[in-house]
Amino acid sequence: YIAGGTEVDVMLAIDFTASNKQPKDPHSLHYMDPNGWNQYQKAIIAVGEILDKYNTDKMFATYGFGGKLPSGQVSHAFALNGNAQNPRVRGVNGILEAYSHALTNVELYGPTNFKDVISTSEAAAKGIRPPGSKYYVLLIITDGEITDMDQTIDAIIDASGMPLSIIIVGVGQADFASMHRLDSDDHLLTSPMTGKKAQRDIVQFVAFRDLHGDGSALAREVLAEIPGQLTSYMKVNHIKAPPRIQKNDWEVDNAAEKMAHVSLSGPSAGPPPPQPRQAAPPPPPPHAGAPPPPPPALPPGWEEMQDPGSGKLYYVNH
Repeated sequence: YIAGGTEVDVMLAIDFTASNKQPKDPHSLHYMDPNGWNQYQKAIIAVGEILDKYNTDKMFATYGFGGKLPSGQVSHAFALNGNAQNPRVRGVNGILEAYSHALTNVELYGPTNFKDVISTSEAAAKGIRPPGSKYYVLLIITDGEITDMDQTIDAIIDASGMPLSIIIVGVGQADFASMHRLDSDDHLLTSPMTGKKAQRDIVQFVAFRDLHGDGSALAREVLAEIPGQLTSYMKVNHIKAPPRIQKNDWEVDNAAEKMAHVSLSGPSAGPPPPQPRQAAPPPPPPHAGAPPPPPPALPPGWEEMQDPGSGKLYYVNH
């Protein structure tokens, strides 16, 4: 589908609840450490840099939830860049800059509600024309247990028929036990209020601490289910894969290759992370002079193959 022109459009939602602690506190999960990325920044870079390859305009809709706006309103789906009419920013650097901007303008508050950002992504996915031309991925980064679990389950069930996947990354040391209810790998999610069942599994949850802060491992974990979720949506809706695009100026990167080679270094060898009211620098390169690390093995079940016509490598998930 991607080789035939299906785009992956990414939406991002960041937790602005007070449980993160104030950004100026070195113990805060939002602390802008001059010597390293915080966990929110690491998750943005690790996942965003891969999904950016599949979006031709490189634009991301970016939101926060649980924050108190300058107007005094507590919002669970506010634009990180402050522009409610156009919350889209360009590339991973644009996300980092909007995130930094919001930290200087939005008060951390609460509670931790997901329903509004999920409904916002569902509304965007409903508007896709023609069917199959685009697939949405909503990345939610949060530090704690959600407080509107039943409403969130219903929102996920309502969105399960849309071209949409939801990735939830838990940061910090909170108890994320109930999050696994949303990641229904073994059974379809069922509403505790209405008994309605999801049409398909669209949620993937990962606790960042379980991966020991490894950005490349995070990318592999959270992106592992998206190819299957995308193709399952297309097949259920009888959308056939379009012919492969043959253009010199459009090359289709492969998710497995990117997941196997993604590298997330700390910023000590490059410019510091974005500070309030400053443009975000690009993700830093590895330490100068250090040999590049060998690429890790492909994820289980993936096989490298070569297109006999073009000679390009591609990867198959068995």
